[in-house]
Amino acid sequence: MSNENLLKQVAFIKEIDQLKYIQRRTKLFNSDRHENDAEHSWHLAMMAIVLAEHSNTTIDLLKVLKMLLIHDIVEIDAGDTFIYDQTKSHTNTAAELLAAKRIFGMLPEAQAASLIAVWEEFEAGVTDEAKFARSMDRFEPLLQNISNKGGTWEEFNVPYEKVVEKKKIIGDGSTPLWKYAAALLDEAVEKGILKK
Repeated sequence: MSNENLLKQVAFIKEIDQLKYIQRRTKLFNSDRHENDAEHSWHLAMMAIVLAEHSNTTIDLLKVLKMLLIHDIVEIDAGDTFIYDQTKSHTNTAAELLAAKRIFGMLPEAQAASLIAVWEEFEAGVTDEAKFARSMDRFEPLLQNISNKGGTWEEFNVPYEKVVEKKKIIGDGSTPLWKYAAALLDEAVEKGILKK
């Protein structure tokens, strides 16, 4: 490995430290403190390790972990888009692709290409690994909102139907987790922390 590669890799490592400053709307479990993107990514990676047996198919767990650890790095440049935002699309945007190319492009060429490909695979959501990774990304904030008596659902007046629309993607990666999540959502309605 060349010294030039090492310098690029260290520069990238320093750059992604900024992920710790990107605040999400969702709050930590049973807390008033907002989660940051780095905490979110770490938590999703741990969830994937623990919940991998519930995947609908056999998956390459290492690839899933890569997806979960890098999927929000683009938000350093593009910012966090709230999943229930009515004015902004929560799909892969030109700004996110530009961010991916800039940030991952700091790495040596082969590493940059590899991470951009993994990020694009996650965003496309077509492969088994991407489906499972995306199910983790939707499951964690659901659990957080329930622990916070509605959390962002309550704060932004998000109705049950909208939550189900955004969360049903969990089933693409894990039918058992979606059944569990759907039951939690129904229970949240019964408890009055999610409005139908």
